[in-house]
Amino acid sequence: LVLSVQEEDLDAVEAQIGCKLPDDYRCSFRIHNGQKLVVPGLMGSMALSNHYRSEDLLDIDTAAGGFQQRLGLKQCLPLTFCIHTGLSQYMALESVEGRNKYEIFYQCPDQMARNPSAIDMFITGTSYLEWFTSYVNKVVTGGYPIIRDQIFRYVHDKECVATTGDITVSVSTSFLPELSSVHPPHYFFTYRIRIEMSKDALPEKACQLDSRYWRITNAKGDVEEVQGPGVVGEFPIISPGRVYEYTSCTTFSTTSGYMEGYYTFHCLYYKEKFFNVTIPRFHMVCPTFKVSTARMVSEDAVETNHNEYAVDEDEDSTDTDEYEDRHRVLDIPAPSGRCPRHT
Repeated sequence: LVLSVQEEDLDAVEAQIGCKLPDDYRCSFRIHNGQKLVVPGLMGSMALSNHYRSEDLLDIDTAAGGFQQRLGLKQCLPLTFCIHTGLSQYMALESVEGRNKYEIFYQCPDQMARNPSAIDMFITGTSYLEWFTSYVNKVVTGGYPIIRDQIFRYVHDKECVATTGDITVSVSTSFLPELSSVHPPHYFFTYRIRIEMSKDALPEKACQLDSRYWRITNAKGDVEEVQGPGVVGEFPIISPGRVYEYTSCTTFSTTSGYMEGYYTFHCLYYKEKFFNVTIPRFHMVCPTFKVSTARMVSEDAVETNHNEYAVDEDEDSTDTDEYEDRHRVLDIPAPSGRCPRHT
């Protein structure tokens, strides 16, 4: 953390950008001055096999230097920045372009509009105080896992746990705005699965995972079933007290959906004995978003856009994982740290 900011420095920033900073933001920077661009960032990380995000809480000078006056982000101040993705969360300092004053959001370029100022928004907070304190709350209460000194923004629903015999499966999920879009509708989610055998289980209960089955349902009720060998190309052995974790992802063309299923195991001591372990149903929901006010085009232009950028609303999940036999759920190793990395 950088030392606090003096009142005259905050006044100078207001004069520089021509906008008043909200009192809660000023108060926060009297206590601390964010971070210089370092890794990991204070505002959370996300790691997939070919994608990494870690957001810094910007110091006041860097934030002021990134203040936006261009159409689509007019009078918006960046609060965070990721040097790997270029992703920022912005705070609107005025009520313009359909935003509420002091609203906080991720920018989301409208890929179906010809106008570069057509920027949709995934809303992350209604004020700086609400945004910052809700994040800190999740960190200090253990709502977000901390792995090798990095905060990962996975949310765990306490009801999203299923126990079959001596094996418990739990799931936490996260929405990735930087890989999502409103137009076309493409909502990207990751989920982190923990498989654990009770330490009190008998040694002969040791078993090995053979395959998985998924039932994926989107918000329209369309169902897709996926089966495949192992997970992340691995066939983990589970024994008393052993924990196995991995991270996967999926996409929906609807704003929400859910998944459930089971793993098939065989016993190591009784190799002919197979059994299924339930994966609890877990829901994924896109955060509130606002559509760009710049997306005001004629009916003819709308029709042209639909023809050029046709989206199949029934295509719901990613179709890229070699371990899914080209099905649509992508298994990816868990981030390194206390969780083992399986590549």
